[in-house]
Amino acid sequence: MTGTRRAALLAMVVCALALSIAVPLRTYLAQREELREVTASHETLRAEVAELERRKQELADPAHVEAEARRRLHYVRPGETPYVVQLPGDAEREREERRPATEPAEDKAWYEQLWDSAAAR
Repeated sequence: MTGTRRAALLAMVVCALALSIAVPLRTYLAQREELREVTASHETLRAEVAELERRKQELADPAHVEAEARRRLHYVRPGETPYVVQLPGDAEREREERRPATEPAEDKAWYEQLWDSAAAR
């Protein structure tokens, strides 16, 4: 065999080896990346479960449940006098929070504007 034929044959063997290794290598690297992502997701979920377990333990305590009911729902025991302190501007802020966000009128079609005005939105 001549030198050129040997070089061509060697080049073909090298290319065949490179192609036969490239696909499994790409699959291996993709699986490693996926494993890394799943591991990170697993750790996030594990932290969330730990936080929920801690919250479950807190809610198992009747004193904590009572404190939450008093704070969130403004519950009082019989005989207690509830007080609500309203600061200046609280009424306006509550109205703003209750008001639903609406789209600008120019973004709606005429029949949507008509329906909104008829429905008193």
